[in-house]
Amino acid sequence: MAAPFVDTAKITVRSGNGGNGVVSFHREKYVAAGGPDGGDGGRGGDIVVTVHDHMSTLMDFRYKRKYVAANGADGQGKRCSGKDGEDLVLRVPRGTIIRDSATGEIIRDMSDDKPFVLCRGGRGGWGNKHFATPTRQVPRFAKAGLPGETREVILELKLLADVGLVGFPNVGKSTLLSVVSRARPKIANYHFTTLFPNLGVVYVEEGTSFVMADIPGIIEGAAEGAGLGRDFLRHIDRCRLLIHVVDVSGSEGRDPVADFQAICAELAGWSPELASRRMLVAANKVDIMEDPALLERLRAHVEGLGLELFELSAAAHQGTRELVQRCAQLLQELPPVAVYEPTYVERPPEVDTSGDVDIQQFDDTWVVEAPWLQRLIANVNFGDYESRNWFDKMLRQSGLFDKLEEMGIRDGDIVSLYDLEFEYQR
Repeated sequence: MAAPFVDTAKITVRSGNGGNGVVSFHREKYVAAGGPDGGDGGRGGDIVVTVHDHMSTLMDFRYKRKYVAANGADGQGKRCSGKDGEDLVLRVPRGTIIRDSATGEIIRDMSDDKPFVLCRGGRGGWGNKHFATPTRQVPRFAKAGLPGETREVILELKLLADVGLVGFPNVGKSTLLSVVSRARPKIANYHFTTLFPNLGVVYVEEGTSFVMADIPGIIEGAAEGAGLGRDFLRHIDRCRLLIHVVDVSGSEGRDPVADFQAICAELAGWSPELASRRMLVAANKVDIMEDPALLERLRAHVEGLGLELFELSAAAHQGTRELVQRCAQLLQELPPVAVYEPTYVERPPEVDTSGDVDIQQFDDTWVVEAPWLQRLIANVNFGDYESRNWFDKMLRQSGLFDKLEEMGIRDGDIVSLYDLEFEYQR
């Protein structure tokens, strides 16, 4: 039994925590006062997303929904740093879009070969070797590693295809794809034979080819969720050219013009931009046509809209060559396959600064630790002026500076916040 086609998945990812720094002093025979030699903690592993061309669905994410990278190892004595946590690599099909679950904004379009770091691992904590100064030669403190990032994202697959076949079920889309390419979709004379999109490469001539997609499940009301249409309409979004396949045989008693209008209405209901996409109309099954008037009515309607109509019989290989040659000509004029630009804007984290704070004094150094402080530092870009101002504002609002002054801190004393140190100034 074939694996089900899965084109959306909601997952939670978390990068690894940084390892803790260590308090250690050099101990060696005949060496007095060897000094601090505590090593740093290792960096936490990243969550990295890469494209894998042998994947065609998001089936791997159907049952496992949480992915966690390895933590960094703690530091050791003799100035030995802890091992960095191993990155966790998630492989997705080409064309997968990563969205923020809360806002729906696009974080990344995985359409190229460049790996993308979705969550960065936490920085490792400093060992006590970093805190030795001429006036503080025996630092008896080190820093904990910073936590990794956690995100909830939606993976959404939008197939990369130049040409998309649209139309009602059982009009011959799969047959057409099998004739003009080497794709072998399931073909049978009943509705909803095709239950997932199929891709095929169409070779026109030496040096000229394009990718064609058979999009199943579009019926009346598909844009509102009827049938399977809403599940697969997203796969037409990237198609540069549409081929609207219409059954003109009359074998099922359907009106080709009504069918054409109904599918166009569903495309417009899904996306007005999609409805305006360049389109060719393929009048299929002309070899078993019962009433030529059906074809002429469709021709008059289509040409009245300024569209080109091609008579063909996919099963009899009639007219298919002319259709693919016209597709190749139009694709030379049309813009390339759409790649979605990121719309996600990083927002300042909501950090509750009301928790307890542990403050310890070592000579002129004040070591401050708190769980909320870890989260705060992990979300600050200290290379950015506005981020630093926001960080200072959050510290003042938390009342941390007031507590330090109550404990007797003086101007010029060192405030140590995990892997950050600064001189205190009122």
